[in-house]
Amino acid sequence: MISVETARRAFAYWMASYRRTWRGSVVSSFLVPFLYLAALGIGLGAFVDAGGGTRALGGLTYLEYIGPGLLAATALQTAAFESSYPVMGGWKWFKVYFAMLATPLGVRDVLAGHLLFVAFRVTTTCLVYLVVLTVFGAVVSPWGVLAVVAGLLTGLAVAAPTFALAVSSDRDTVFALYFRFAILPMFLFSGAFFPVTELPEAARPVAYATPLWHGVELARTFAQGVPSWGWVAAHVGYLVLWIAFGVWWAGGAFRRRLLT
Repeated sequence: MISVETARRAFAYWMASYRRTWRGSVVSSFLVPFLYLAALGIGLGAFVDAGGGTRALGGLTYLEYIGPGLLAATALQTAAFESSYPVMGGWKWFKVYFAMLATPLGVRDVLAGHLLFVAFRVTTTCLVYLVVLTVFGAVVSPWGVLAVVAGLLTGLAVAAPTFALAVSSDRDTVFALYFRFAILPMFLFSGAFFPVTELPEAARPVAYATPLWHGVELARTFAQGVPSWGWVAAHVGYLVLWIAFGVWWAGGAFRRRLLT
């Protein structure tokens, strides 16, 4: 069983480390979404909208379409990065996990504490994105605040399996393949930038199976304020399944790596 108190202590370690470095990322945290939305939402968006793109996007401007998609896609990238090299460093390079196990913390506490920190990073990133989206006018409903929840679920659905990969792999070269052949294609082809229906028919089922597509659809639904609760439940349920599978896989991988 996971003890809330001991998991909180593991989380506190990662927060203490983050407090030493967070100031260096404040400017980029706001600048990156601003640049993305200015270049794609306004610059490219003006071109798309002028060419009849609004009709093809169900009446949405390209800014309104791409904004929530970028929020979910950024949650994906943040979660993947925070769950790859830092997790491998925890057992391979810096031995932080082993130091934690020398205290009353157990393996599950170590995993839960670090996963909670990743959830914190994803949530704060999504909150910043939501603020910028609101300033740009890409959020048209009070339901839009729930886009942060969509981003969090998307991030955790990616983070938990990535934890397992990072602990199971012996070399960090696996991450080059992971980011190149899993994260990047998911970022580009899961509906954040254009409808999945524009993909070749054979590729669509792959896009629909990714957690990011469900996260993008969920964030876009909330940002536009027209939630279809049946689809909301389906998207949330699918992301929760990814999270549950990832936590189960990561739990076994952590035990094998740290206790044997």
